[in-house]
Amino acid sequence: MKVLIVEDDPAIAANLYDYLTSQGYQADLATNGTNGLRLALADTWDAILLDLSLPGMDGLTLCRQLREQAHRDTPVLMLTARDTLDDKLTGFGHGADDYLVKPFSLKEVGARLEAQIKRYRGRVVARQMRFADVLLDVSTLTVARSGRPLRLPPKCLQLLRILMQDPGRVFGRTELETEVWGDALPDSDTLRSHVYSLRRALTADGEEDLIETVHGIGYRLVAPHARAS
Repeated sequence: MKVLIVEDDPAIAANLYDYLTSQGYQADLATNGTNGLRLALADTWDAILLDLSLPGMDGLTLCRQLREQAHRDTPVLMLTARDTLDDKLTGFGHGADDYLVKPFSLKEVGARLEAQIKRYRGRVVARQMRFADVLLDVSTLTVARSGRPLRLPPKCLQLLRILMQDPGRVFGRTELETEVWGDALPDSDTLRSHVYSLRRALTADGEEDLIETVHGIGYRLVAPHARAS
């Protein structure tokens, strides 16, 4: 999972970076608001840790631009020394998903991040995931397309679940490999062969292929008849 840290205090930034990477996150760091917004828009993040008092552009402005101009719904956890109710309400009003007052526990940061990412990916309450005519029941790990049950190997099932979390989003090859295989990354052809197997299962009755290969980058789900030329 990828987290962007936007924090100008070197000690706090280093502590957050070291802790999150030790917990298995891929983290990047911006030390001012201008670079923070640039990085936030240049890549796809699972969450953003955002300080409010930043040089260049304050955190409230960054968050508002992220929501209103860029239309990004990435979870934003605001980090600040401002602890009044009005401060918190202002943060939520600018698009924050959660608010943590300094000084904070790194374990609490991790717990809040995990909770926000789960909600963002629909893993908290949702028992079923649906895209087009494909239904995935995450509690029973069963899949059907137009009511036709599919038998998928575990890795293909994981790939489908990841792709269905955010249809239309391009998932990079490295991101998919890390999500499915963890630290035991496969060789270069393993992901491709699993995507091929998943495609075959989904189109076994002549249905339209819902998985698009974005050459040189990765894969995404596309709605029927919406494949790029």
